[in-house]
Amino acid sequence: MLNYLVSRTASAAIVVLGVICLVFMLIHLVPGDPVEMMLGESARPADREALARALGLDQPVLTQLGHYLSGLMQGNMGESLQYRRPIAEIVLERMPATVELAIISLVVAVIIAIPLGAVAALNQGKAWDYGAMGFSMVGVSIPNFWMGPILILIFSLWLGWLPVSGREQASSVVLPALTMGTALASILARMVRSALLEVLSEDYIRTARAKGLSERAVVQHHGLRNASLPVITILGLQLGTLLGGAVITETIFSWPGIGQLTIEAIQRRDYPMVQGCVLIISLSYVLVNVLTDFVYAWVDPRIRLGDEGA
Repeated sequence: MLNYLVSRTASAAIVVLGVICLVFMLIHLVPGDPVEMMLGESARPADREALARALGLDQPVLTQLGHYLSGLMQGNMGESLQYRRPIAEIVLERMPATVELAIISLVVAVIIAIPLGAVAALNQGKAWDYGAMGFSMVGVSIPNFWMGPILILIFSLWLGWLPVSGREQASSVVLPALTMGTALASILARMVRSALLEVLSEDYIRTARAKGLSERAVVQHHGLRNASLPVITILGLQLGTLLGGAVITETIFSWPGIGQLTIEAIQRRDYPMVQGCVLIISLSYVLVNVLTDFVYAWVDPRIRLGDEGA
Protein backbone atom coordinates (compact mmCIF):
# COMPACT_ATOMS: atom_id res chain seq x y z
CA MET A 1 0.00 0.00 0.00
CA LEU A 2 2.82 2.39 0.87
CA ASN A 3 4.56 1.74 -2.46
CA TYR A 4 1.30 2.39 -4.26
CA LEU A 5 0.75 5.69 -2.45
CA VAL A 6 4.29 6.85 -3.20
CA SER A 7 4.03 5.95 -6.90
CA ARG A 8 0.64 7.61 -7.27
CA THR A 9 1.83 10.77 -5.53
CA ALA A 10 4.93 10.96 -7.74
CA SER A 11 2.97 10.41 -10.96
CA ALA A 12 0.34 12.93 -9.87
CA ALA A 13 3.02 15.54 -9.15
CA ILE A 14 4.53 15.01 -12.62
CA VAL A 15 1.12 15.39 -14.26
CA VAL A 16 0.34 18.60 -12.38
CA LEU A 17 3.79 20.03 -13.16
CA GLY A 18 3.40 19.19 -16.84
CA VAL A 19 -0.03 20.81 -17.04
CA ILE A 20 1.19 23.97 -15.31
CA CYS A 21 4.18 24.35 -17.64
CA LEU A 22 2.17 23.62 -20.78
CA VAL A 23 -0.61 26.08 -19.92
CA PHE A 24 1.94 28.72 -18.88
CA MET A 25 3.64 28.54 -22.27
CA LEU A 26 0.37 28.45 -24.24
CA ILE A 27 -1.11 31.42 -22.36
CA HIS A 28 1.98 33.50 -23.14
CA LEU A 29 1.68 32.61 -26.82
CA VAL A 30 -1.90 33.87 -27.03
CA PRO A 31 -2.11 37.31 -28.71
CA GLY A 32 -2.83 40.16 -26.34
CA ASP A 33 -1.00 42.30 -23.80
CA PRO A 34 -2.11 42.36 -20.15
CA VAL A 35 -0.42 45.74 -19.69
CA GLU A 36 -2.56 47.22 -22.46
CA MET A 37 -5.65 45.61 -20.92
CA MET A 38 -4.87 47.29 -17.61
CA LEU A 39 -3.79 50.74 -18.84
CA GLY A 40 -5.79 51.02 -22.05
CA GLU A 41 -4.64 51.69 -25.60
CA SER A 42 -4.03 55.39 -24.92
CA ALA A 43 -1.36 54.76 -22.26
CA ARG A 44 2.10 56.20 -22.85
CA PRO A 45 4.94 53.82 -23.80
CA ALA A 46 6.88 54.83 -20.69
CA ASP A 47 3.96 53.87 -18.45
CA ARG A 48 3.60 50.55 -20.22
CA GLU A 49 7.26 49.75 -19.79
CA ALA A 50 7.19 50.72 -16.13
CA LEU A 51 4.16 48.53 -15.41
CA ALA A 52 5.58 45.59 -17.38
CA ARG A 53 8.83 45.88 -15.42
CA ALA A 54 6.96 46.10 -12.11
CA LEU A 55 4.94 42.96 -12.95
CA GLY A 56 7.96 41.08 -14.27
CA LEU A 57 6.43 40.76 -17.73
CA ASP A 58 9.51 42.22 -19.40
CA GLN A 59 11.55 39.12 -18.51
CA PRO A 60 11.92 36.06 -20.79
CA VAL A 61 9.06 33.56 -20.58
CA LEU A 62 11.26 30.79 -19.17
CA THR A 63 12.49 33.16 -16.45
CA GLN A 64 8.89 34.02 -15.56
CA LEU A 65 8.05 30.31 -15.45
CA GLY A 66 10.99 29.65 -13.15
CA HIS A 67 9.90 32.42 -10.77
CA TYR A 68 6.33 31.08 -10.79
CA LEU A 69 7.39 27.51 -9.99
CA SER A 70 9.73 28.79 -7.29
CA GLY A 71 6.84 30.68 -5.72
CA LEU A 72 4.63 27.59 -5.81
CA MET A 73 7.27 25.61 -3.95
CA GLN A 74 6.96 28.20 -1.18
CA GLY A 75 3.16 28.05 -1.20
CA ASN A 76 2.79 31.34 -3.05
CA MET A 77 0.43 31.25 -6.07
CA GLY A 78 1.27 34.82 -6.96
CA GLU A 79 -0.78 37.97 -7.33
CA SER A 80 -3.52 38.68 -9.85
CA LEU A 81 -2.59 41.27 -12.43
CA GLN A 82 -6.18 42.48 -12.66
CA TYR A 83 -7.31 42.44 -9.02
CA ARG A 84 -3.89 43.17 -7.49
CA ARG A 85 -4.69 40.65 -4.75
CA PRO A 86 -3.20 37.26 -3.81
CA ILE A 87 -4.56 34.58 -6.12
CA ALA A 88 -5.10 32.15 -3.24
CA GLU A 89 -7.58 34.55 -1.63
CA ILE A 90 -9.59 34.97 -4.83
CA VAL A 91 -9.64 31.22 -5.52
CA LEU A 92 -10.81 30.48 -1.97
CA GLU A 93 -13.63 32.99 -2.44
CA ARG A 94 -14.79 31.30 -5.67
CA MET A 95 -14.20 27.66 -4.70
CA PRO A 96 -17.30 27.20 -2.45
CA ALA A 97 -19.60 28.09 -5.35
CA THR A 98 -17.99 25.49 -7.61
CA VAL A 99 -18.02 22.81 -4.90
CA GLU A 100 -21.68 23.49 -4.18
CA LEU A 101 -22.64 23.27 -7.85
CA ALA A 102 -20.53 20.13 -8.40
CA ILE A 103 -21.99 18.22 -5.45
CA ILE A 104 -25.60 19.11 -6.25
CA SER A 105 -25.08 18.25 -9.93
CA LEU A 106 -23.60 14.90 -8.96
CA VAL A 107 -26.54 14.15 -6.67
CA VAL A 108 -28.98 15.03 -9.46
CA ALA A 109 -27.09 12.74 -11.85
CA VAL A 110 -27.07 9.78 -9.44
CA ILE A 111 -30.76 10.19 -8.57
CA ILE A 112 -31.65 10.08 -12.27
CA ALA A 113 -29.08 7.59 -13.58
CA ILE A 114 -29.25 4.65 -11.17
CA PRO A 115 -33.04 4.04 -11.38
CA LEU A 116 -33.00 4.73 -15.12
CA GLY A 117 -30.13 2.34 -15.81
CA ALA A 118 -31.55 -0.36 -13.52
CA VAL A 119 -35.00 -0.19 -15.14
CA ALA A 120 -33.40 -0.45 -18.59
CA ALA A 121 -31.31 -3.47 -17.57
CA LEU A 122 -34.23 -5.30 -15.92
CA ASN A 123 -36.41 -4.71 -18.98
CA GLN A 124 -33.86 -5.41 -21.69
CA GLY A 125 -35.34 -5.25 -25.16
CA LYS A 126 -38.64 -3.85 -23.93
CA ALA A 127 -40.27 -0.43 -24.19
CA TRP A 128 -38.80 0.69 -20.84
CA ASP A 129 -35.32 -0.16 -22.09
CA TYR A 130 -35.75 1.72 -25.36
CA GLY A 131 -37.30 4.70 -23.58
CA ALA A 132 -34.54 4.93 -20.98
CA MET A 133 -31.75 4.60 -23.52
CA GLY A 134 -33.51 7.06 -25.82
CA PHE A 135 -33.56 9.60 -22.99
CA SER A 136 -29.89 8.85 -22.35
CA MET A 137 -28.99 9.37 -25.99
CA VAL A 138 -30.81 12.70 -26.09
CA GLY A 139 -29.06 13.83 -22.91
CA VAL A 140 -25.63 12.95 -24.26
CA SER A 141 -26.35 14.67 -27.58
CA ILE A 142 -27.50 17.99 -26.12
CA PRO A 143 -24.54 20.25 -25.21
CA ASN A 144 -24.59 22.41 -22.10
CA PHE A 145 -24.43 25.64 -24.10
CA TRP A 146 -27.81 24.69 -25.62
CA MET A 147 -29.44 23.04 -22.60
CA GLY A 148 -28.67 25.98 -20.30
CA PRO A 149 -30.39 28.70 -22.37
CA ILE A 150 -33.36 26.42 -23.01
CA LEU A 151 -33.86 25.87 -19.27
CA ILE A 152 -33.54 29.62 -18.70
CA LEU A 153 -36.09 30.31 -21.41
CA ILE A 154 -38.64 27.85 -19.99
CA PHE A 155 -38.27 28.07 -16.22
CA SER A 156 -37.07 31.67 -15.84
CA LEU A 157 -38.55 33.73 -18.67
CA TRP A 158 -41.74 31.86 -19.52
CA LEU A 159 -42.76 30.37 -16.16
CA GLY A 160 -40.87 32.74 -13.88
CA TRP A 161 -40.15 30.00 -11.35
CA LEU A 162 -36.37 30.28 -11.03
CA PRO A 163 -33.70 33.01 -11.21
CA VAL A 164 -31.96 33.54 -14.52
CA SER A 165 -28.42 33.75 -13.15
CA GLY A 166 -26.26 34.55 -10.15
CA ARG A 167 -26.04 32.92 -6.74
CA GLU A 168 -28.07 35.29 -4.59
CA GLN A 169 -30.92 32.86 -3.89
CA ALA A 170 -30.98 29.22 -2.82
CA SER A 171 -32.98 28.35 -5.92
CA SER A 172 -30.30 29.83 -8.18
CA VAL A 173 -28.43 26.51 -8.19
CA VAL A 174 -31.35 24.54 -9.64
CA LEU A 175 -30.93 25.37 -13.33
CA PRO A 176 -27.12 25.05 -13.54
CA ALA A 177 -27.28 21.81 -11.52
CA LEU A 178 -29.93 20.41 -13.87
CA THR A 179 -27.87 21.45 -16.88
CA MET A 180 -24.80 19.56 -15.71
CA GLY A 181 -26.62 16.81 -13.84
CA THR A 182 -28.76 15.64 -16.74
CA ALA A 183 -25.77 15.41 -19.08
CA LEU A 184 -23.85 13.37 -16.52
CA ALA A 185 -26.93 11.23 -15.78
CA SER A 186 -27.16 10.24 -19.43
CA ILE A 187 -23.62 8.86 -19.36
CA LEU A 188 -24.10 7.15 -16.00
CA ALA A 189 -27.41 5.55 -16.97
CA ARG A 190 -25.83 3.79 -19.94
CA MET A 191 -22.95 2.63 -17.76
CA VAL A 192 -25.32 1.34 -15.04
CA ARG A 193 -27.35 -0.58 -17.63
CA SER A 194 -24.28 -2.16 -19.25
CA ALA A 195 -22.64 -3.12 -15.95
CA LEU A 196 -25.86 -4.46 -14.44
CA LEU A 197 -26.63 -6.60 -17.49
CA GLU A 198 -23.20 -8.17 -17.21
CA VAL A 199 -23.57 -8.84 -13.49
CA LEU A 200 -27.08 -10.28 -13.70
CA SER A 201 -25.80 -13.10 -15.92
CA GLU A 202 -23.31 -14.30 -13.30
CA ASP A 203 -23.69 -17.58 -11.41
CA TYR A 204 -23.95 -15.99 -7.97
CA ILE A 205 -27.01 -14.05 -9.13
CA ARG A 206 -28.71 -17.29 -10.14
CA THR A 207 -27.71 -18.77 -6.78
CA ALA A 208 -29.23 -15.84 -4.92
CA ARG A 209 -32.47 -16.26 -6.84
CA ALA A 210 -32.46 -19.99 -6.19
CA LYS A 211 -32.25 -19.30 -2.45
CA GLY A 212 -35.58 -17.50 -2.68
CA LEU A 213 -34.41 -13.90 -2.45
CA SER A 214 -36.76 -11.36 -3.96
CA GLU A 215 -35.79 -9.74 -7.24
CA ARG A 216 -35.45 -6.41 -5.48
CA ALA A 217 -33.01 -7.85 -2.94
CA VAL A 218 -31.02 -9.58 -5.66
CA VAL A 219 -30.70 -6.37 -7.67
CA GLN A 220 -29.95 -4.07 -4.72
CA HIS A 221 -27.61 -6.23 -2.64
CA HIS A 222 -25.90 -8.31 -5.30
CA GLY A 223 -26.43 -6.69 -8.70
CA LEU A 224 -25.92 -2.97 -8.15
CA ARG A 225 -23.10 -3.42 -5.63
CA ASN A 226 -21.02 -5.55 -7.99
CA ALA A 227 -21.89 -3.36 -10.96
CA SER A 228 -20.78 -0.20 -9.20
CA LEU A 229 -17.05 -0.25 -10.04
CA PRO A 230 -17.31 1.08 -13.62
CA VAL A 231 -19.92 3.56 -12.39
CA ILE A 232 -17.52 4.79 -9.71
CA THR A 233 -14.89 5.28 -12.41
CA ILE A 234 -17.17 7.58 -14.39
CA LEU A 235 -18.28 9.37 -11.22
CA GLY A 236 -14.70 10.00 -10.19
CA LEU A 237 -13.69 11.41 -13.56
CA GLN A 238 -16.82 13.55 -13.86
CA LEU A 239 -16.52 14.85 -10.30
CA GLY A 240 -13.01 16.02 -11.15
CA THR A 241 -14.46 17.89 -14.11
CA LEU A 242 -17.22 19.43 -12.02
CA LEU A 243 -14.86 20.48 -9.23
CA GLY A 244 -12.51 21.94 -11.81
CA GLY A 245 -15.31 24.24 -12.80
CA ALA A 246 -17.81 23.65 -15.57
CA VAL A 247 -16.69 26.62 -17.63
CA ILE A 248 -19.61 26.73 -20.04
CA THR A 249 -22.33 26.26 -17.44
CA GLU A 250 -20.87 28.74 -14.99
CA THR A 251 -20.52 31.31 -17.75
CA ILE A 252 -24.10 30.84 -18.98
CA PHE A 253 -25.59 31.22 -15.52
CA SER A 254 -23.05 33.78 -14.23
CA TRP A 255 -22.22 31.34 -11.46
CA PRO A 256 -19.29 32.82 -9.49
CA GLY A 257 -17.08 29.73 -9.48
CA ILE A 258 -13.68 28.63 -10.72
CA GLY A 259 -14.92 28.14 -14.27
CA GLN A 260 -16.14 31.70 -14.67
CA LEU A 261 -13.01 32.99 -12.95
CA THR A 262 -10.87 31.14 -15.49
CA ILE A 263 -12.72 32.68 -18.43
CA GLU A 264 -12.41 36.16 -16.91
CA ALA A 265 -8.69 35.68 -16.37
CA ILE A 266 -8.15 34.50 -19.96
CA GLN A 267 -10.07 37.44 -21.38
CA ARG A 268 -8.03 39.90 -19.32
CA ARG A 269 -4.71 38.13 -20.03
CA ASP A 270 -4.26 37.69 -16.30
CA TYR A 271 -1.52 35.05 -16.59
CA PRO A 272 -0.99 34.34 -12.88
CA MET A 273 -4.72 33.96 -12.31
CA VAL A 274 -5.07 31.52 -15.21
CA GLN A 275 -2.18 29.52 -13.80
CA GLY A 276 -3.79 29.49 -10.36
CA CYS A 277 -7.10 28.25 -11.75
CA VAL A 278 -5.38 25.55 -13.80
CA LEU A 279 -3.45 24.46 -10.72
CA ILE A 280 -6.64 24.08 -8.71
CA ILE A 281 -8.34 22.18 -11.55
CA SER A 282 -5.37 19.84 -11.91
CA LEU A 283 -5.17 19.16 -8.20
CA SER A 284 -8.92 18.45 -8.15
CA TYR A 285 -8.53 15.82 -10.86
CA VAL A 286 -5.59 14.18 -9.13
CA LEU A 287 -7.22 14.16 -5.69
CA VAL A 288 -10.51 12.77 -6.97
CA ASN A 289 -8.76 10.01 -8.93
CA VAL A 290 -6.78 8.92 -5.88
CA LEU A 291 -9.92 8.92 -3.73
CA THR A 292 -11.68 6.89 -6.42
CA ASP A 293 -9.05 4.16 -6.10
CA PHE A 294 -9.68 3.93 -2.36
CA VAL A 295 -13.42 3.72 -2.96
CA TYR A 296 -12.72 0.77 -5.26
CA ALA A 297 -11.15 -1.11 -2.39
CA TRP A 298 -14.04 -0.28 -0.09
CA VAL A 299 -16.70 -1.41 -2.56
CA ASP A 300 -14.85 -4.54 -3.72
CA PRO A 301 -12.45 -6.01 -1.11
CA ARG A 302 -10.92 -8.23 -3.80
CA ILE A 303 -9.08 -5.19 -5.10
CA ARG A 304 -5.74 -4.64 -3.42
CA LEU A 305 -4.22 -1.32 -4.27
CA GLY A 306 -0.92 -2.38 -2.84
CA ASP A 307 -0.58 -5.11 -5.45
CA GLU A 308 -0.97 -2.59 -8.27
CA GLY A 309 1.91 -0.46 -7.01
CA ALA A 310 4.20 -3.44 -6.46
